[in-house]
Amino acid sequence: MMIKLPIYQVDAFTNQLFGGNPAAVVPLDQWIPASEMQKIAAENNISETAFFIPQGDHYELRWFTPTFEIDLCGHATLATAHILFTELNYAKDEIHFHTLKAGTLTVTRKDDLYTLDFPARPVAAFEVPDALIDAIGGKKPTEVLRARDIMLVYENEEDIKHLKPDFSALAKIDKDGVLVTAKGNNCDFVSRFFIPAAGINEDPVTGSTHCNLIPYWAEKLGKNQLHAFQISERKGELWCELKGDRVLMSGNAVTYLKGEIYI
Repeated sequence: MMIKLPIYQVDAFTNQLFGGNPAAVVPLDQWIPASEMQKIAAENNISETAFFIPQGDHYELRWFTPTFEIDLCGHATLATAHILFTELNYAKDEIHFHTLKAGTLTVTRKDDLYTLDFPARPVAAFEVPDALIDAIGGKKPTEVLRARDIMLVYENEEDIKHLKPDFSALAKIDKDGVLVTAKGNNCDFVSRFFIPAAGINEDPVTGSTHCNLIPYWAEKLGKNQLHAFQISERKGELWCELKGDRVLMSGNAVTYLKGEIYI
């Protein structure tokens, strides 16, 4: 028997179409098998597809890359909230999402700005393999750290812009991502994020990496409110705040498409 599911695609962390990071959003009445969700994500072939179901006064939320289910995703959470607010008649100003590994995530709306409340993920020193420096483009960072992903800190924004990674080599070195960052020229900090092992060479804008970046730069710059750009080709903008063991990330979103899936 064929099942028909609604699907939306949203550009997150931007106020312009074709900017930010695209995410697919698939509302469900009840969970379908994970294998089916993975096939849908692979067919969509964008960095993340979010699936959610209503559960009382909150929603359960899961995210899939084209190759596996991921533990935390910021831009697809923002995209899901955007669809609930703008397409599915969610009436309150705050949404609670329960997740498998990241606990409860909250998204609030004020005018056209969405704020995500996520767990902070402080980084720790890490000894980088030489092969990783070669794969990232040969430029040595000033500092190497790690939480979920490896984080390389560079001297300036130009270093980040000019990195040209070897994605096939990166994919063989680490199954998780490689995050690069530096102080920004016209903002507090910039970043890029590479995760070829997940089927995404460069992720355009990554909420989950800012769980690492915000506590790092808050300490480095001596302030808790920060303005950030992820300087991928599509570029994304985030207003950030460190709040104890939580990080707040605010950004815009725009709907690109809505349609139906037949499985």
